[in-house]
Amino acid sequence: VQLQASGGGLVQAGGSLRLSCAARGRTFSVYAMGWFRRAPGKERDFVAAINWGSGSTYYADSVKGRFTVSRDNAKNTVYLQMNSLKPEDTAVYYCASDLHPTLAYQRLREYDYWGQGTLVTVSS
Repeated sequence: VQLQASGGGLVQAGGSLRLSCAARGRTFSVYAMGWFRRAPGKERDFVAAINWGSGSTYYADSVKGRFTVSRDNAKNTVYLQMNSLKPEDTAVYYCASDLHPTLAYQRLREYDYWGQGTLVTVSS
């Protein structure tokens, strides 16, 4: 599975961005898609995930109520709508695909394939 993330950029605090992640290849095998981010000097952290079949969504506490993950099965694309952005949301955002059933959506090791990352910068 090849993943191509896009949509990052520079935005002021309180603004919005929508990230996209297009999947190619063995997309029929995808169980879940996740978004992670790595802020400068920090570890890569879980942001959100979506079960590809059921559409169930999962979020980190830090983004609940502000971010929304969704999918378009026909386009094999997952989205991350980010509203009310804060400077602490500044990070490189990565999408990832998990080909195996899991309940540990927040765990990096669960994911089999990763996109290249897209930079989101939120200015204060």
